[in-house]
Amino acid sequence: MTYTLTITDVADENIRQAILAPLRAYNDSQAGPSQGRPIVIQVKDPMDVTLGGLWGYTGYGWLFTQLLVVPESLRGQGVGTQLMQLAETEAITRACHSAWLDTFEFQARGFYERLGYSCFAELPNYPVGFSRFFMKKGLTALPV
Repeated sequence: MTYTLTITDVADENIRQAILAPLRAYNDSQAGPSQGRPIVIQVKDPMDVTLGGLWGYTGYGWLFTQLLVVPESLRGQGVGTQLMQLAETEAITRACHSAWLDTFEFQARGFYERLGYSCFAELPNYPVGFSRFFMKKGLTALPV
């Protein structure tokens, strides 16, 4: 088989899907379907404008929080905790047993630790002078 290698800085979603499809098929053949589903919780103002929120997905029994943003004007009021609790509750209804995320040293490690997350890995100097922390938490089933 002949081939070429092409490099670009354009994030074309069609190319991403073309790369992802065989990987997903292989993963499914090894571990079964991930049952992956997005989870999005928006923080909106009275004009219905999204100001922040949580973006992630559930799959393979895990909740992954990819993005969490609390608008500056709402920080310190429990909004971040509400977002995480809503996501975790939804994850439990989707049969997830655990959650994971990553955060930079200058972001919210302490916040996540207060919510029961623990650090399982650290990537030093990402960015230089700071670390990136990978955190996880077991999820408890909802009372019946």
